Amino acid sequence: MSVHQKRSLIVRSYRKLSVSKQCALLELPRSSYYFKSRGENLLNQFLMNKIDAKFTECPFYGVERMTDYINYNYGLGVNVKRIRRLYKIMALDTLMPKPGLSKKAKDAFIFPYLLNNLTIDRPNQVWQADITYIAMQRGFMRAAFRYKFAIIDVHSRKILGWGTSNTMSVAWMIEVLESVIRKYGKPEIFNSDQRSQFTSIKFVSLLKKHKIKQSVDGKGRALDNVFIERYWRSYKYEYLFLNPPKDAWELFSETEKYVKFYNKERRHEALERLTPNEVYFNYRKLPNVS
Repeated sequence: MSVHQKRSLIVRSYRKLSVSKQCALLELPRSSYYFKSRGENLLNQFLMNKIDAKFTECPFYGVERMTDYINYNYGLGVNVKRIRRLYKIMALDTLMPKPGLSKKAKDAFIFPYLLNNLTIDRPNQVWQADITYIAMQRGFMRAAFRYKFAIIDVHSRKILGWGTSNTMSVAWMIEVLESVIRKYGKPEIFNSDQRSQFTSIKFVSLLKKHKIKQSVDGKGRALDNVFIERYWRSYKYEYLFLNPPKDAWELFSETEKYVKFYNKERRHEALERLTPNEVYFNYRKLPNVS
């Protein structure tokens, strides 16, 4: 378990175990624990849950349309400014963003999209990665949430690695990616959206170090990263929306169970009714992924 994963499991409000004892049980140095609680009031948590469910169903819903949906369906009077702020917190990027809303960090690089007309027919040829928002039923005095980062092998649909955190730090994402490379080797191409973490100097340097080609989706073309997006949809509809985690511990353990199920048992029509593990470990050539 990574340091970031261990940090994400600390529950400061747990009365039976102090933070120090939790760190000891997790073999996490107390000095390395610098957890900053991320929470929202109950109204915002309610809104974020509804936004997450609707956005998973309709990823083309922008801020204004989502505001109309929330107000009309739940009898509220929230303004566009509030919904826009929640979109930012939840790291949501619509299929059709308005000009100028997606700005790269100052140190960001620009990369081409390499998957156009590419035949993907073997494991570790292309990996895709993304971050999603996850709501929890309760947090540290206020309702809380986490971010989940996952990496998928496009050919087999296998989830190679994942992690949860209360922030979207580059260090956390690099830690997850490095652990996946140690376990499975490296891909030929790493594909992601235009999120600033993926185009930062540190992340780009890691890919260059391993001689991995970097591919980045076109602006506003969320379907360029369609395979990881399909996984998020399955993860949320088959687990998260049915069993909202109560805290970070439950989120980690239940997500771990779901990923094992997804990789070992969940059969895919596009994989000729095979599981991701069967395709990845017992490599057989399949029709071009779609």
